[in-house]
Amino acid sequence: SERLFMDMADRLAEDGWRDLGYRYINIDDCWSAKQRDATGRLVADPERFPSGIKALADYVHSRGLKLGIYADLGRLTCGGYPGTTLDHVKQDAQTFAEWGVDMLKLDGCYSSAEEQAEGYPAMAKALNATGRPIVYSCSWPAYQGGLPPKVNYTVLAEICNLWRNYDDIQDSWDSVLSILDWFFTNQDVLQPAAGPGHWNDPDMLIIGNFGLSYEQSRSQMALWTVMAAPLLMSTDLRTISPSAKEILQNRLMIQINQDPLGIQGRRIVKEKSRIEVYLRPLFQAASALVFFSRRTDMPFRYTTSLAKLHFPEEAVYEVHDVYSGKIITGLKTGDSFSVVINPSGVVMWYLYPIAPPAQPWHVDRPQAPGEGFQPALL
Repeated sequence: SERLFMDMADRLAEDGWRDLGYRYINIDDCWSAKQRDATGRLVADPERFPSGIKALADYVHSRGLKLGIYADLGRLTCGGYPGTTLDHVKQDAQTFAEWGVDMLKLDGCYSSAEEQAEGYPAMAKALNATGRPIVYSCSWPAYQGGLPPKVNYTVLAEICNLWRNYDDIQDSWDSVLSILDWFFTNQDVLQPAAGPGHWNDPDMLIIGNFGLSYEQSRSQMALWTVMAAPLLMSTDLRTISPSAKEILQNRLMIQINQDPLGIQGRRIVKEKSRIEVYLRPLFQAASALVFFSRRTDMPFRYTTSLAKLHFPEEAVYEVHDVYSGKIITGLKTGDSFSVVINPSGVVMWYLYPIAPPAQPWHVDRPQAPGEGFQPALL
C-alpha cells in the first residue's frame, strides 16, 4: 500500500540510509488496478494506492528520494495485472514521466522473443522522449538465457541502464550461491559488459530477512559489491536487526560498490580447499579483494601473497579490512599473509599502493577464467 512506501521513505530519510546513497524506493508488481482506464492508461489500485502514484512520488521526492515502478512488456505482468503491450509503450512511458517516476523495471512475462526484441528498445526510446531522466532496468536477457548469441550485451548496454540476467533470488543461501556460480562461471562474457550507466543486476540483497546467517549476509554484501551490482535492498526497514543494518550501512563497502570506474570484479582463484578469491580494480590504483569460504565445517586459515594474486612486483600497500576496520600498513607484494575465513563467510580487503610499482599495470583480459587478470593502475 502507499502507507508502506511512505513508511519506507521515512526510514530511508531518518535512519541514515539516504545519506549513504540508498535513494530509490521501488514498487514491484501488483500495484495497479486490474484494468486500464477508459483512455487506456494504467491506474493505481484505488484501495491500496488511493492517492495515486503521483502523490506517492511527490512524497518520496519531499524526503530527498526517488521512486521506481514496475511494468511488464507483455499481455500481463508476472502477477497477472495489465501488461505493457507494444501499442502501450509510448503511453505508459508518458504516464510514468507525468507521475514523476525516476526508475522503471520492465519485466518480460507473457511476451515473445520477437516482442521483446522490439519492445525493450522501443521503451528506451519512449522514456528518453518524455524528457524526464528515468533509470531503465530491463529483464530482457533473463528471458533469453542471459548469454550470447541470444543476448547481445553491446546492444543491451546502449538501451538499458541495468538488466536482470538470471533467475529471481529467493530468501536462501542456495539461491545466493546459484546466482554467484552463474555470474562467475560466465564472467568472461558478463564482466566486460558492465560499466557506468550499464550494469549487470544479480538481483536484490536479501540481508535482513530470514534465509541468511550473519556470515552469509556479510558474504552476499561483499560479493555483490565486488560484482559492481546495484545495491537494491529487499527487507523491512521498520524491523531490521542492528546486525543486518550494520552490514548494509558499511560506509567503506558502499564506497567500493560505487567506485567511479565501475569495473566489475572477477573470481581469480578457486582452491581445492573450497576457498575462492575475487578481485575488483578500483579508482586510483586501489583494489578490493574478497576471500570467500564455501566450507561448512570450521574457520579456515588461508595463506597467500599479493604476488600469487598477480599484483605488480615491488609495490607496497595499505590494507583496510572492510568489516573489522583493522589496518595493515606496509604490505609488500611478496609478503606472505594469512586470513581466517569463517564457514560461508568472507574476509574483504580494500587496498591501495603507498609505494607504487616500478612498472604500471593494466587490465588484461584473461584467456581462461581468472588467469592473468590484473587490476588497473590509472
